[in-house]
Amino acid sequence: SCDASQLCNCSSMGLDSIPLGLTAKITVLNLAHNRIQRIQSQDLQQAVNLRTLLLQSNKISSIDEDSFQSLAKLELLDLSNNSLAHLSPLWFGHLFALQHLHLQGNSYRDLGHSSPFSSLRNLSSLHLGNPRFSVIRQGNFEGIELLHRLWIDGSNLSQYEQGSLKSIKAINHMIINIRSINVFSEIVRDLLHSVAWLEVRRIAFSIAAEIQVLRVMSSSFAKKISFRQTLLTDATVPEIASILEDMPKLVELELLDCRLLGTGQWKMQIQTNQSETLRVLTIENLSIEEFYLFTDLQSVEDLLSPFTRVTVRNTKVFLVPCRISQHLVSLEYLDLSANLLGDQSLEHSACQGGWPSLQTLNLSQNSLSDLEMTSKSLSHLGNLIVLDISQNNFGEIPDACEWPKPLKYLNLSGTQIPKVTTCIPPTLEVLDVSGNNLKEFGLQLPFLKELYLTRNQLKALPGAAPIPNLVALSVRRNKLNSFSKEEFESFRRMELLDASDNNFICSCDFLSFIHHEAGIARVLVGWPDKYVCDSPLAVRGAQVGAVHLSLMECHRSLVVSLICVLVFLVILLLVAVGYKYHMVWYLRMTWAWLQAKRKPKRAPPKDICYDAFVSYSENDSDWVENTMVRELEQACPPFRLCLHKRDFVPGKWIVDNIIDSIEKSHKTLFVLSEHFVQSEWCKYELDFSHFRLFDENNDAAILVLLEPIQSKAIPKRFCKLRKIMNTKTYLEWPAGEEQQQVFWFNLKVALRS
Repeated sequence: SCDASQLCNCSSMGLDSIPLGLTAKITVLNLAHNRIQRIQSQDLQQAVNLRTLLLQSNKISSIDEDSFQSLAKLELLDLSNNSLAHLSPLWFGHLFALQHLHLQGNSYRDLGHSSPFSSLRNLSSLHLGNPRFSVIRQGNFEGIELLHRLWIDGSNLSQYEQGSLKSIKAINHMIINIRSINVFSEIVRDLLHSVAWLEVRRIAFSIAAEIQVLRVMSSSFAKKISFRQTLLTDATVPEIASILEDMPKLVELELLDCRLLGTGQWKMQIQTNQSETLRVLTIENLSIEEFYLFTDLQSVEDLLSPFTRVTVRNTKVFLVPCRISQHLVSLEYLDLSANLLGDQSLEHSACQGGWPSLQTLNLSQNSLSDLEMTSKSLSHLGNLIVLDISQNNFGEIPDACEWPKPLKYLNLSGTQIPKVTTCIPPTLEVLDVSGNNLKEFGLQLPFLKELYLTRNQLKALPGAAPIPNLVALSVRRNKLNSFSKEEFESFRRMELLDASDNNFICSCDFLSFIHHEAGIARVLVGWPDKYVCDSPLAVRGAQVGAVHLSLMECHRSLVVSLICVLVFLVILLLVAVGYKYHMVWYLRMTWAWLQAKRKPKRAPPKDICYDAFVSYSENDSDWVENTMVRELEQACPPFRLCLHKRDFVPGKWIVDNIIDSIEKSHKTLFVLSEHFVQSEWCKYELDFSHFRLFDENNDAAILVLLEPIQSKAIPKRFCKLRKIMNTKTYLEWPAGEEQQQVFWFNLKVALRS
């Protein structure tokens, strides 16, 4: 389970214990998702160079105190999602190099009465807690001074001793999953000056009176606050906003996957001093059940002017009130992607005087459909440089559009554009029209430096003359099959040409041309050192001069053509052989034979038309038609016989006639002779009769031996006839007249039985 770098992956192998034979060579050991219950002293004793030990998702409930004693170089230990009921400081006493420790998802209720982490001086990230975790005591974090990340799963945390986290001098990112607002306020009190980024999860701010205990947050030095999966109401939003506005160093506020009960009709006006530091607001996946009733947010207009970056993504925004846009005077970056903005609502949102400082605007994945109207709505934004309107549904675009003059980056990927026109602004330096249905690109873009044409239908490179300053070109996943000398010469100034995932056919000639004739040993991806023909024919990163391709790679079209010709000739030969030897007829015969075998039941009595169907060879027709038929059909009472010459339906396939005649007859009468066993049709009649009659264990078959037949003379293909003659009594045609009278009497008795 170990690779060359001594990474041993033993996860999901059903192990009940740590495997034997671990050596000092192992650096990474993955034992996750097994059934290990105990870690013993000797299990890891030899793994002295182990850097990473993954034991998550086992059933570990017991760890010997010196189990990790030899792991002085261990940097990551994951014991999450096990069954540890307590944590012992002795486990971690010799882990001097440990940086990452994961203990969440166990069953311990507390961390003990002292610190389990006192010897972990290099600890960088700590993740602990579980649904049963309820108590944090003073001294539990002694020995830890600096943490990059501290994650506490305290959904049922009910007791927190003041000062427990105060021993940690600095925490870059604190994540706490908590429900109790009172306990949360106590924790915040200890983290006022130590946490740079505080992330709160799964807490409910539903009652305004409860928020008062969080007033202590207004003294926090945190630079970033994140609320994830948090419940907010119209009553609590003003209180929380007031607290956040008073935080002296707060720069960024995030609301991720939160839920708001209300419509923005806050009962009290937010009356606080404008924050001097808050600049970034991010709202993603905010659920507002009655979003269509949401107000125009007039009460927060005065708080918006300091923001420089705002993201409101996937929140069902269908309109930004004009007054809100006009108050965002400092806004430089705005992301409104994955919302419900349409052409009319965008015109109102980007009204005159709105977003005056905006430089980057992301409107991807909205409901825009008119590119001319979109460009006109944004044309007054005098500072707009970057515009992303991808993943909308513009379709056909006009020949002329009005754009912001400083616009340099435009993303129109995935917008269902069948053809580019002069609507595209000539001032662009970067253009992305990937994921459309473009078959050609011929725009005059003198300042363009980067062009992305991935996932289109191009069969040739765009002309270089209209885009003389192009530095990077991506034509991945198109329908290119070669570059002409003129095309390649025109793009020799480029630093990046990505033409991977295309249909290059003549790759040997193509590589030879670039390497020898053009004298360029540069690569399609990563110039000037390497040339990459990243089609199915070449290996990414190979030097052109060192590429040796097989016959299939060099002459794919020739090889494919030869294969097609051979396949065609084989099919033609099969058709000719089938025609000569009547293969179609034999196939139909086989199908009828199978159908007869699968029909075990006889026709109902009302459909019986004949007393017997007579199966005989054409060479015996004189005796059958002039002797037997006259004797039987003129008897009293007469017998009704079915003869193929007389009773078969004209125009009907002979096999169907045989099957129908056998089914509509009480008996099947076989006139056996040397000629019979040589007849192919007689064999078929015997086969069909066998499946329809003999398998039913009745006496429906009557055998008349017209002349003696030696058993050895019967061909092997008449195996059923051999079996019948060995198991059934048959009548022999005698030479004398007296004996013939007995023959006719016995035959009539057999037909009437």
